[in-house]
This record gives sequence, structure tokens and C-alpha cells, in this order.
Amino acid sequence: MKFGKEFASQMVHEWQEAYMDYNYLKGVLKDITKFKKKNAPLPEVAATPKGSLKRRISMYRAFSGLQSRLSFKGSPKIEYENEDEEVILVSSLEQEGSQGHHQTKFLMSSEEGGEYEVVFFRRLDDEFNKVLTFYKKKVGEVKAEADELSKQMDALIAVRIMVDKPSIEMHSAQVMMDPLSNDDSALSPASLKSPGRSHMEAIEEVEMTGEEIEEDESSIGKRDQVKLARFRPAPLEILDNVRINIEPATPVSTLKKLIKASKANLSYSKDELRKAEEQMKKAFVEFYQKLRLLKNYRFLNVLAFSKIMKKYDKTTTRKASKSYSDMVDKSDLGNSNEITKLMERVETTFIKHFNNGNRRKGMKHLRPKAKRETHRVTFFLGLFAGCSIALVAAIAISIRAGHLLEHEGRGRYMENIFPLYSLFGYIVLHMLMYGANVYYWRRFRVNYPFIFGFKQGTELGYRQVFLLASGLSVLALAAALFQLDMDMDPKTRSYKTFKELIALLLLFVLLLILFCPLNIIYRSSRFFFLRTAWHCLCAPLYKVTLPDFVLADQLTSQVPAIRSLQFYVCYYVWGNFKTRSNTCQDDSVYQVLLILVAIIPFWSRFIQCLRRLYEEKDSMQGLNGLKYFSTIIALVMRTLYEQKRGTFWKVMAASTSGITTVANTYWDLVIDWGLLQRNSKNPWLRDKLLVPYKSVYFVAIVLDVILRLVWMQLVLDFQELPHLHKKAFVAIVACLEILRRGLWNFFRLENEHLNNVGKYRASKSVPLPFNYDEDKSM
Repeated sequence: MKFGKEFASQMVHEWQEAYMDYNYLKGVLKDITKFKKKNAPLPEVAATPKGSLKRRISMYRAFSGLQSRLSFKGSPKIEYENEDEEVILVSSLEQEGSQGHHQTKFLMSSEEGGEYEVVFFRRLDDEFNKVLTFYKKKVGEVKAEADELSKQMDALIAVRIMVDKPSIEMHSAQVMMDPLSNDDSALSPASLKSPGRSHMEAIEEVEMTGEEIEEDESSIGKRDQVKLARFRPAPLEILDNVRINIEPATPVSTLKKLIKASKANLSYSKDELRKAEEQMKKAFVEFYQKLRLLKNYRFLNVLAFSKIMKKYDKTTTRKASKSYSDMVDKSDLGNSNEITKLMERVETTFIKHFNNGNRRKGMKHLRPKAKRETHRVTFFLGLFAGCSIALVAAIAISIRAGHLLEHEGRGRYMENIFPLYSLFGYIVLHMLMYGANVYYWRRFRVNYPFIFGFKQGTELGYRQVFLLASGLSVLALAAALFQLDMDMDPKTRSYKTFKELIALLLLFVLLLILFCPLNIIYRSSRFFFLRTAWHCLCAPLYKVTLPDFVLADQLTSQVPAIRSLQFYVCYYVWGNFKTRSNTCQDDSVYQVLLILVAIIPFWSRFIQCLRRLYEEKDSMQGLNGLKYFSTIIALVMRTLYEQKRGTFWKVMAASTSGITTVANTYWDLVIDWGLLQRNSKNPWLRDKLLVPYKSVYFVAIVLDVILRLVWMQLVLDFQELPHLHKKAFVAIVACLEILRRGLWNFFRLENEHLNNVGKYRASKSVPLPFNYDEDKSM
């Protein structure tokens, strides 16, 4: 792989614009090459007799021997042009608002074509100063964050002492006299304020307990006695200025916080300590990941400048790379080791304070290994996909051979059995769309694991998603084929009990896999889904995150699936599944529940918008909430029209659905996708696009509008089509809505990714457990 592609593949997605523009500088070098070829003199070719062997010019050079290390006296020394000649002069300038601004002066500008090389070095300086400024800014940010973590660690250790009450004999007098004593609080802000100590030296006060060598029992005992004599506990006075800042983890804790209406003081409970330690572990892990990204950013850019200068030397046959590389190495970008030292101290602190000195366990948290792609997944994916196609063909042949479309039991089957299995069809289709989204997100470098907040190394790839979808489709299709029976027993006038319970057993198996606590079938992803779904269900008692409202949006496109779950209860509890009959659909309670279960995902999004409006003070969240509220009204009116009919309800359903369709379509295209911007660089799209073909965006706009209107067809009562049952038409429209949602997902996350790139956020912000009262601490 060429360096340019490798350089692009290893970039931090959110910092792309802050990297050196390697391809642009390569383009400038190509201009220099074109100029040299255009103005190069034609070489003189020696005349050779006709028919003789033509040899390369290089074959007439003087022979230097088989071993180049040998030299002979009297042999002429070959000197290359410009070998010792100074080509560039690099200087550092002091400018207002920026320190260490580097400028390169090209000393050969008077030569022919020298203006091209002047442009190259001017652009090279711009790129270097951009990279250096960004790096210094990020280093300053991590230093400030390290100071804050230091203060948080002081408070955490003090709380540990208050909660655990360790029975250790304190030798304070010896500690005061011992100049070699180490502070057990590795990151002490008090030590930062001591004279003659730097930020890095203060953080370095950590014991390397995880890397100690094995000793005999006597030496260990002596060492422990020495440590005990030198032990100095963390000061407890800092707790006077500290308040707890732990986000509520359950709806009950959220309600308690609302009732108290203020941040509680520390109560020194074990539960409080456990939650604080969990938050600090997350903060350290995210801080360490940020340091790793910054270290990688520095390494890649230094390497890129080295590569582009070597390419310059090769293009121009000059020797300027050494001078420029020396300048890069002496700058803060090439000579800074602050990040490396800080990473070592974070590793030591995390291993000591959160893993009891177990280095292997600590590094497993700090540096989780990426999942390996296995051929097993691809094999089973192909197997299940092939089985699914074969089962679909078998169902089609069975329907055709048995003339089931003309059977008298067809209506009963479509009214009762078809809705049971359509649930699994909706789920499989949604998973297929999500798998396609993951594939294209990876292809166009959308950082979906970071945006969704997946734990590193646990996110599912498109192969894993397709594997789950194909596996579920095999189970559902096999069960549907087995239950493809429309003849009841003539004696009992009922169907076989086992066959009628297959759909219920399949649903039970699906729920069992979903809630299985064992570490099988992607447990971390299953629990992430369940936790996010619980947050949606309990809105607004949880702080709204992006996965919460994205999942709630997915559920708004699964209203028929939610109603299918209600039908399971109706069919197997209220109805007589043995005769494929039920009367619960005509019950008034069932009709009310049909409305209530359908509006649950829209109500969840409405409440989420209200909470974000309260916390973020963003008026757009209020407008978004009104959009979902209008959708709820339209859904209620449409359901009432289906139940009661009549001109009044038809007018109400059509008008409310028309208003919400226009509002939702506008919000999809302009707000969620960021398109239809009149003054953008790409007319009627947006300034930044990830897909190289602009026509894709216009096709997506048209499809979104059409699919929104198709969803309205049920409201306008155009569903009566020949040879197509009403339940089948409802399923087709529901599938079209799922396809629209899959299309929406890609461009919604693309827009989120680009907005995040604009803010250079490459790591998650974790709330810290303690708040310092600055007024009291002064």
C-alpha cells in the first residue's frame, strides 16, 4: 500500500482537516515534475549501425567492482551535483498570537522553475504550522484535563479512607522527616502547587506495584514494613470543598434527585464510592484513548513530512530533506515526549488504584484488543443465506402446488397466522438495512462506533449483523413452512395444537436469546440494545444520549411490529388459536390498546425532546417535539378512521397526516440530513459530502419523499388492490417504511459525523464524580 493511502487510513476521523495535506503537496511536486519534463533538453543519442544491439546508456558507465566497500588508490571520486549545497533556510518567527511560526526560505528561487519550488515550501510551511498549532492546543487540553483528574483522584482517595476506614498505623513524624517518602495519591493537585515542581513531576508520584519482581517471603515482609513506615494518607480536608456529582443510574434515583432539587453532599457510603470509582475508571480510559490518538497524530504527521521531503529530493535531485527534517525533529511536534510520559503515568495510576496492581488486567481495560474477523462468520452467513433462499423457494412452490391462494381457509390464515410471522419479517428487514448501513459507513469512513458510544472492540460489523439476520430468517421461514397448513381436522374441527404454537415458541426463543445472561451471541451488543431500549421506555428519567433517540426513531418505523406483539397476546390469550379465530379485535379495550401501543415510540421521542429542551435550552428541540406530537395526533386520527370510518374521520386523518408528512419530510432533508442548502458549495446539498457521487443525494431526497407519501396511502384508503389481502398490503407498506428508515440512517449519521468532525471531538466526555467548591477552596 502506498504511503498516501496508508496515511489516510490511519487518520483520526474527527481530526482529518488537522492533518498534513499529503495529497495536495504531492500534487505540487507533480507540477514541478511536469515543468522539468517540459523544459528538459533532448538527450543526444549515439549513432549505432543498423541491426546492431542497442544498449542502455547506463551500461557504458565505469565499472566500480563487485564489492563496493573496496576502493583503489588513484580511482576518481565522483561528486554529485548539489550534494553539499545549501538549498533551504528554515527559521522560526515570533508573530502576534502564535509562537514558533516556522518559515522556509528557498535559496534557489532564481533558477528556472524555481517559482514552483517556492510555492511548494510555502504550502509545506502552512501545513507544518497548522499541524504544530493543533498539536500544541491538544497538548494544552490534555494537561488541563490531567490536572482535573489529579484533583478528582485526591477526592476519591479521601472518600476511600472515609468509607473503608483502613486500620493502618500512621507514622506521620517519620514521614515528615523522610525526604524520600511517596504520596499514595498519585495525582495530587497540592503537589502541583509546590515550588520547583512541574505538572509532569507531580503526576509521576506513583508506585509501580504492578511490575514488581517476585521476592521471597522475608524480603516482602521487610519491604511492607518500610512502606508502612513511609506511608502518608491522603489529606481529608479536601472533602470540605467537594460535592458529589454522580448522574442518576435508575429512574428511582432520578426522582430522588428531582425531589431534593440540589446536589447532595458526600455521605461516604459504599454505593457512592462504587459509583465514583466507576466514573473515574471510565474517565481514565477515555483520557488514555485521547492520549493514544494524540501520540498517533504526532507520529503520522512527522512521518508524512519526512516522506514528502524525500519525495521532493527525488523529484528535484536536491538535498533539502535533512535540513527540514532536523527542523521538524527540534520542534515541539518532533521533540515533545510529554504525551508519552503522561501515558506511562496514567497506566501506572490506573493499574495501581483501580486494578490493585494487576498490570495485565489494567492494560486490558486501557488497550482493548480489536475483534478478529473469522472465516467462521462468513461461512455461517453464506450457509444461512442459502438456506433462507431455499426456504423462500419451498414456500412459493408449496403455495403454488397446493393452490393455497384459492383455498377457502386463506382468509382465516391471513387474518391470524400471517401477522404472527410478519413480526419476524420486519425485524429481519430492519437488521438487513442496519447491516447495509454499517457496510457503507465503514466504506465512507463514518465513525459510527464513536458516535453511538460502543465500547471499543465490541461493535458489530456488517457480517455479524447479516449473520444474525440470516439466522433469524432461517428459523422464521422454517416455522412458516411447517405451519403452512390450511386444512383443519374434520373430526375435531380444529388445527393441531403443536403447529399452532410454533410462532409463540419462536418468539419465546428470540426473547430467550435476547435476555440470555451468558456470554454468547454477542452479549455486549444485546445488553447495549436492552439498556438503550430501557432508557427509551423510561424517558425522561434518563439523560438523553444519541443512541437513545436514534433507537426511539427506529421504533417509530416499527409500529406494525409493536402491534404484532399485541396481536400475539390477543391470539393466544383472548382468542382460540386451535380454530384460528379471535374476537378480541372487536373489543373496545383492544381498540384503545391498539392506539396506545402505537404511540409509545413517538411519545418517547416527544418526551426526550422536552428533556433536551430543558437541559440544553435549544429551541430546535422544542420544534422537534412538536413534530412528534403532530405525528401522534395523525396516528390517533388514522386509527380512529380505520375503526369508525366516516367522512369526518377521513378528513381529520388525511389533514393531520398531510401536515405531519410535510413536517417530517422537511425535518428529514434539512435538519437531519443537512441537505437543501441553497448557498452551499454543492448546490442544494451541503458543503461537505462523503459520497463522491452527488446524484446519490438527489436520489435519496426523491425516495424519502415518495416513501413518506406511500405511508399516507393507508390513510387515504387506496389499499384495495386485486388479489392482494389487506394484511399483505399493510405489511408491504410497513416494509417500505423500514427501507426509508434505513436510508435515513445512513445520511443522518453522515451528517452527525461531519458535524462532529467540525468540532474535532475524537473522544467521549465522561462526567467526573466530584465538584470542587472553588469559593471555599480559595
